[in-house]
Amino acid sequence: MTERKFGFGAAGDVFWTALKLGLTSFGGPIAHIGYFREEYVGRRQWLSDRSFAELVALCQFLPGPASSQLGMAIGAKRAGVLGALAAWIGFTMPSALLMVAFAFGAQAAGIGGAGWLQGLKLAAVAIVAQAVWSMSRTLAPDRPRATLALVTACAAVLWPSMAGQLVPLLFCAIIGIAVYKSKAGAGAEEGSGEPPIPIGRKLAAAMLALFIILLIGLPIASGWSGSAALTLIDSVYRAGSLVFGGGHAVLPMLETELLSGKRPLLTSDQFMAGYGAVQAVPGPLFTFAAYIGAAMETGYARIGYAMISLFSIFLPSFLLVLGALPFWERLKRNKTAQSALMGINAGIVGILLAALYDPIFMDAVGSAKELAIVIVLFILLQIWKRPPWQAVALAALAGLLFL
Repeated sequence: MTERKFGFGAAGDVFWTALKLGLTSFGGPIAHIGYFREEYVGRRQWLSDRSFAELVALCQFLPGPASSQLGMAIGAKRAGVLGALAAWIGFTMPSALLMVAFAFGAQAAGIGGAGWLQGLKLAAVAIVAQAVWSMSRTLAPDRPRATLALVTACAAVLWPSMAGQLVPLLFCAIIGIAVYKSKAGAGAEEGSGEPPIPIGRKLAAAMLALFIILLIGLPIASGWSGSAALTLIDSVYRAGSLVFGGGHAVLPMLETELLSGKRPLLTSDQFMAGYGAVQAVPGPLFTFAAYIGAAMETGYARIGYAMISLFSIFLPSFLLVLGALPFWERLKRNKTAQSALMGINAGIVGILLAALYDPIFMDAVGSAKELAIVIVLFILLQIWKRPPWQAVALAALAGLLFL
């Protein structure tokens, strides 16, 4: 491995490397991890395969965008806290700028009734369907976990609220511990016992405490103030704090918060157009938050809202990654945590399945022609293994020509 350095020079190296990945990493979080390994382990040799695998495992334990968290963790190992920040900015900035530009363009052109918009909504149906299919094969491969996924889907459909998502996930965690604790942790390697980054445990504990304070305090502040900005910050911060499973899994929580709450911030057309567009850009799907902030306002205020929305959805990941890393050597060998996560991941599949039905399918597909387009897009993604941006481009074209 190359020698680890600290300071602004090392953080600059992290930034430019992450920016390269942010410009070229299509295909979602699993594909991102492959790109990261090639760049950070293969080309630059900033860490070993074993260290890389351990960081991937840590990011699977934490809620939020796994690939962005992995980049932050690698940046932290390379250049401390500045490295984590540089990794996030570099990897996130290209996608975020593209999504803000899309929000400006969509508002200027008007999105109501546009054929290309309907095409983007159909692309979202196919992409989420493909995500449910793929995730179910890895996260719910046996009868107990498949059952948890389907029961969670039923609960989320019949109980369309935040509680309808969190209560089933808690149930899944309990069942996971009961069923899989004896199987968890097989083959786990002993760690060195040394913190993988130069962050003291007191600072790490302070970050975790801040994460909890914001999670509890933002809903109170939002309800008391009535501010649209605080409502946005609260909604996206909680989405980034509580959602396992990456960008696709954040969809139902954001939909519940932004469209169905007491103060809706977006229309369904705006929401689905942005979700379709984010599939066509490189980088993390969580940059959908930048679009949300830009789409809910008019004029140049959209830039400010986009920035606070983007920062708020990634802030939980930043606090959790840097807060958890010093304690990871002990946690990664904890069978209870591993088994709970096995149950939670199965529940995530169910929540995503429920979101596929409502709002995605119910809002987008209203005719045989639209269903046929969805099937063609699904075949393109699942059978022919084409990247999502190609499906999005084809869907927009089909919407212009046929809808």
